[in-house]
Amino acid sequence: MTEPTLDRRTLLALAAGAAVTPKLAMAQQAVALRPNLPGPYDLVITNGRAIDPETGLDAVRNIGVIGGRIAAISEQPLAGAKTIDAESHVVAPGCIDLHAHGQQMAAAWVQAYDGVTTALELESGLLPISMFYDITAKEGRPINYGAGAAWTYARVEAKEGIKPNGTIGWFQDAFSLSNWQNTLATPEELELIMDLVDAGLREGGLGVSINAGYAPGYGRKEYYELAKLAAKHNVATFTHVRYLNAQEPLSSFEAIEELLALSAITGAHMHLCHLNSSSVGDIEDTSKLVQEAIDRGLRVTTEAYPYGAGSSAIGAEVFRGDDWLQRWGVPDASRMETNGRALSQKEITELQESAPGTIVVMHFLKPEDSERDRDLLDKSVLFPGGAIASDAMPWTDSKGALISEPDVWPLPEGAFAHPRTSGCFSRFLAEFVRKRNAISLSDGLAKCSLIPANIMAESVPQMRTKGRLQVGMDADLMIFDLEKVQDNATFQEPAKLSTGHRHIVVNGVVVIEDGERMPDRLAGRAIRRNV
Repeated sequence: MTEPTLDRRTLLALAAGAAVTPKLAMAQQAVALRPNLPGPYDLVITNGRAIDPETGLDAVRNIGVIGGRIAAISEQPLAGAKTIDAESHVVAPGCIDLHAHGQQMAAAWVQAYDGVTTALELESGLLPISMFYDITAKEGRPINYGAGAAWTYARVEAKEGIKPNGTIGWFQDAFSLSNWQNTLATPEELELIMDLVDAGLREGGLGVSINAGYAPGYGRKEYYELAKLAAKHNVATFTHVRYLNAQEPLSSFEAIEELLALSAITGAHMHLCHLNSSSVGDIEDTSKLVQEAIDRGLRVTTEAYPYGAGSSAIGAEVFRGDDWLQRWGVPDASRMETNGRALSQKEITELQESAPGTIVVMHFLKPEDSERDRDLLDKSVLFPGGAIASDAMPWTDSKGALISEPDVWPLPEGAFAHPRTSGCFSRFLAEFVRKRNAISLSDGLAKCSLIPANIMAESVPQMRTKGRLQVGMDADLMIFDLEKVQDNATFQEPAKLSTGHRHIVVNGVVVIEDGERMPDRLAGRAIRRNV
C-alpha cells in the first residue's frame, strides 16, 4: 500500500493554518512523507528518538518542518535548509505550562531552558486582556503566551476603584488593600465584576481565572455566577480554591467540593489548580474526591507541580490569622522562606504590614525528609490524567522589585522566585521518569504536553495542533538528553537554569540551539481565543 503524501502546495496551506482535512489526517499516520523531496523543509531534525504520546510513536525518525508545522516524519533521509542531528536525544512535543505567572521576557527564556514552548497565565489571569496581549506582542517572546480573564483584577477594580493595567505588578500592589479580599460584593459591584470578566473573554481571554484563595470572603453566589459565565462562553474556569486547610471546617476538601458541585450544576469545565498545594496535607482524600467526580463524568481537570512547597505574596489571606499554621498543617513559621531564608512569625507580620507583595515560599510538605510526604506528593503529581504545571512565579530582584524589562539577561545576582519557575518540567523528567521510574517516558511526556493541550482544546482551537508529534501539528519541540536533563534550581539559588535540553523549537524556529539562547529569535505567538 502506498503511504499518503502531500505536495508542497498542501504543506504550505497547512503551515498557514489550514484545517486538518481527512486527507491530512491520513497523512498524519504516515511514517514517511515524500522522502528525498529536494529541499522542501525549513528545518530537518535527524536521527532522534521521536516520541508522540498520542499515537504511541517511539522510534528513530527524521522530522521535516515547513512554515512552523511538522510536514514529515520519515524513516528515510530528508533535505532541509537547516539540519539538527538529534542522535541519542529524545525529540518530543514541547512542554505546555497552563500555570505560568511569569509572563515577562526573562521568565520566558528561563522556562524555555526548562523545555517549555507554551506558557499560559490561567490561574490568576490578567486584565485588561487586550492590553496584556498588546504589550507582550510589542516586546515579543521566545515561547508562546496567553492568559485568562482575571476575576481578582475585576474584583479589585469594582471594590477599590483602581483600574488594572494588564500586568502582574499591578496585582502585587493590590495586596496592600483588603476590601477586595474580605467582603461580599454588592449587587452593583457583582454586575461590574461579571462585565469586566466577560469583556476579558470577549477580547480573547483563554478562560475564567479565579484566584479564590486570595479573596476567600467573596461568597458562594459570585463563584456560581463565574461558573455560569464560563459555561456560557464554553471556556474553563481555572481555580485556586478558596481554602488551603488540612483541617475541617473551611477545609481544602470543602473548597474542592464546591468546585465539583458547580461543575455538576452549571456544566462548566472546572480546572483545579495545583492539586498538591490546594490540598496541603489532605491530598489522600482530596485526590479520591476529584477522581470520583471525574469517574462520574464531571468536566473536571487538574494539575500539580513536583515540589512540596508553594509560593505566593506574603500578604495573601492564606498566611494571615492566628491559625494559619494549623491550616497549612505545619509545625512553625520557619516553614516560610524568602530568598532561601526561614522567617519568624514576627518577620512575617512585619512584612505583611510593610511589603505585602513580597514573594515567599511555603513548605507544606517535606518529601525529601519524609516518606509519607513523598507519597502524598506522588498522589498529586501522578494523578491520572492530570497535567504538570509549574505555577512559575515572576522574577524579582534582590530588593523585591519585579524584573520586567525585556532586555534583562542573564537574571541579576539575587534574582528570586520559587525554583519551580526554573526547573518544574526538568525536575519531573529527571526525578519521576529517569531516577524513580514512577511513570514511563511517553506517559510522562503526555502529562507535560498532550494532556495540557487537551485540557484547552475544546475552547481554544490553537491548542488542537499542539502537544503532538504528528504531521500537520505545530513544530513546538524539545530535543533533550534523558540521561542529562536536570533541574538545577534550589530554594537558595532559584535562578540556576535547567540543563539537558539541547534544542528548543518554537513554531519551527530554533530558539535555544546547542544549549544557547538565540536572543533575536522571538518566535512565540499569542494563544488567544477567536475574537
